[in-house]
Amino acid sequence: MDTIFALATAQGRAGVAVIRISGPQSWDVGTALAGSLPKPRKAGLRRLTATDGTYLDEALVLTFEDKESFTGEKTVELQTHGSIAVVNSILKELGGFSDCRLAEPGEFTRRAMESGRLDLVQVEALSDLIEAETELQRKQALRMFDGAFGERVLSWRQSLIRAASLLEAVIDFADEEVPEDVSAEVSELLKMVIGALNKELTGFQSAERIRSGFEVAIIGAPNVGKSTLLNALAGRDAAITSEIAGTTRDVIEVRMDLSGIPVTLLDTAGLRETEDTIEALGIARAKDRASAADLRVFLKSGDEAVPDFIEAEDLVFETKADLTGKADAISAKSGEGLDKVIQSITYALQQKVAGAGLATRERHRVALVQGVKHLETAERLVSEGSEIYDIAAEEIRTAVRGLESLVGKVGVEDLLDEIFSSFCLGK
Repeated sequence: MDTIFALATAQGRAGVAVIRISGPQSWDVGTALAGSLPKPRKAGLRRLTATDGTYLDEALVLTFEDKESFTGEKTVELQTHGSIAVVNSILKELGGFSDCRLAEPGEFTRRAMESGRLDLVQVEALSDLIEAETELQRKQALRMFDGAFGERVLSWRQSLIRAASLLEAVIDFADEEVPEDVSAEVSELLKMVIGALNKELTGFQSAERIRSGFEVAIIGAPNVGKSTLLNALAGRDAAITSEIAGTTRDVIEVRMDLSGIPVTLLDTAGLRETEDTIEALGIARAKDRASAADLRVFLKSGDEAVPDFIEAEDLVFETKADLTGKADAISAKSGEGLDKVIQSITYALQQKVAGAGLATRERHRVALVQGVKHLETAERLVSEGSEIYDIAAEEIRTAVRGLESLVGKVGVEDLLDEIFSSFCLGK
């Protein structure tokens, strides 16, 4: 296997840069650069020189043994000065060693998975952790990276293997002293796992939204204050505001962090009947985005009726408090009631977050749905008698293989290139 290297920190000027070298020749390469290496897991200050004797930099050097590094391989890390020139000179020197090459995107993490240091869910969690923008995303990614989902999958797998083994004992040793009536225990195991999978599926949408962000659509009639509210919440002029009705033609999006919850606010075209073709397209798009959003904030003036598509959990606010003086109204222009708007949106989303599971990606959902399908079939077959236990056992084994695909044990080779390609070179 090749020895690989890459800059593990961000590109560009910085106080410190970390260059990672991993693979069978990493210690030899590190010794050639630093003259000598410190003991594993002990930092040592070393003078780095090229093979021709050129002084490259002074760096803090760390080494890790097999099975003790991130990749599970022998590894050397060089903490150098963060100069672009320094980093480039060291990377160029590393590229000159035989059997030593620049890592591909995500190759360090891929090697960590192949060596058993991480499962596939943890790999995905690491990607999410790197991309995390809010506190809630950070916490969710760390839970996954810590192996919480993998532990659940292992627990489900063990219960299903027990159920299948009971059925297979009856099939294989029918003429010996093996209790034939195992249906009660098998049914109980299947029921328990089915319940756990369904619970995970129930929390999927919220968990996925924590990872990708909730969408909150601001809707209402023209000139009711939607764009002004968006700008006030964003703290900048993200949308154009004017007295001319129909100014907003397309959906305008603004990313926000509300108490750690990632939110995309959507400013939509004003809802009204119009003969303007372009405005009509904007209104149609506004309705589509609003119906697909996780939450809708409807702004109205006076006794205006609430649209039929507004749901019970959506929020309704009367606007222009600066003009009407109504105590329960809000005004994005003056700031009156904005705290109430933010608190209401945050509370509504917190209720959704409360039921979040650990499954966060579509492939997780599909595997769980298929698992439930096969286990419900197995449960039905078990109830029909021991004559078809072999078919029930095969349904259970199929469900087990699906769960194993979640953590990357089987059937995910076609996913790996896509997953690891999203990582930077140093990961």
